[in-house]
Amino acid sequence: MEATQNPRLTQREHGDTVSTQLTTLVATAVGERTEVIVRPPVEWRTHPGHFTQRRVYAAAHVIPRVGAQNVPGAPADIDWDSTLAFRRHLFEYGFGVAEAMDTAQRNMGLDWPATKELITRSTKEAHAVGAHIISGVNTDHRTGPLTVGGITDAYLEQLAVVESSGSDAILMPSRHLTAVGASADEYKAVYAEVISQATNPVTLHWLGEAFDPHLRGYWGTTEYADASETLLQIISGNPGKVVGVKVSLLSEELEIDLRSRLPRGSSLFTGDDFNYPTLIRGDGRRYSDALLGAFAAVAPAASSALRALDDGDLATYDAVMESTVALSRKIFEPPTFNYKTGIAFLSWLCGHQPAFEMVAGLHANRSAVHLSSVFTLANTAGLLGDPELATHRFNAWASTVGIR
Repeated sequence: MEATQNPRLTQREHGDTVSTQLTTLVATAVGERTEVIVRPPVEWRTHPGHFTQRRVYAAAHVIPRVGAQNVPGAPADIDWDSTLAFRRHLFEYGFGVAEAMDTAQRNMGLDWPATKELITRSTKEAHAVGAHIISGVNTDHRTGPLTVGGITDAYLEQLAVVESSGSDAILMPSRHLTAVGASADEYKAVYAEVISQATNPVTLHWLGEAFDPHLRGYWGTTEYADASETLLQIISGNPGKVVGVKVSLLSEELEIDLRSRLPRGSSLFTGDDFNYPTLIRGDGRRYSDALLGAFAAVAPAASSALRALDDGDLATYDAVMESTVALSRKIFEPPTFNYKTGIAFLSWLCGHQPAFEMVAGLHANRSAVHLSSVFTLANTAGLLGDPELATHRFNAWASTVGIR
């Protein structure tokens, strides 16, 4: 473990005992600072195995190699040891891994050669411990404009890679479909062909424009009612071939509406990083399973909550899961597509990666005030697994950005 050189330690009397208290300064606004008392570590229990009441995946980020050209436009150079160790961390808390999704910087720095290797390596890790894994199928290995037929072929090329690795597949939204202005019928035709050629049932993915502005108008329209109808027709038109759909619209109301209209046997995996506690809990009739980037940041606490849900202890579920929401909402605040920076920052603070760096230089995409809030809220939620290490690293970073 790194030496703790910078944290400020204070001693306070408690009767006849003396405790050492860790504090640090964080930025609360431009030019403003406040002192934070760093809480002792929370002993979250691991949960190797699967949850029984919900299917849950954490969408995991990638960790670049220190010293690589981690700048915009450079090929992704992955630290495989750290990246795979982070997946094992998620497996230990009971989560499946959603691999090579937008959290892993698809269309945002993770190129296709690195993506293929990531899927292959992660699937092997999952199989070694009996964990669930699902991997993103996209069209992002093709550059330039494509015809609708070319988009279908591109999907099929990536589907073959995912299936040959042994992973389940999730069909991510294709920027190419919005770029060509595909009609609803063309969406149906593309998806029908890809689904028909899948060896195993697939999961679909509706990623809202908050996560990727290039996807505005997905399913051929900007109107929710028409888009949802197209999606439902794709699912019902391919019976037995679609597990369900991951929905990332950041609207509890719209997700509940779509969930209520899914064909029997189809699941809705919430991708709502603002409202996941109530969506996963459900309304007594229906509930959402989960595929969340937020779980990469709050895995130990979310695991505890989901274990309580398995045990029927709704009060504990509500309290523990709710304790993670402020941190998740901060990480995913607008511009939401920069959420990966907060996940990588917290990963570094917690010792999961050797440096606060990201593929394509995206570690520069959030402000010092924002990242100070991530530290503060992670501390409040008890998610700084090694508080001394986290505070030391935070202070070292804070010195470079002028907070200290």
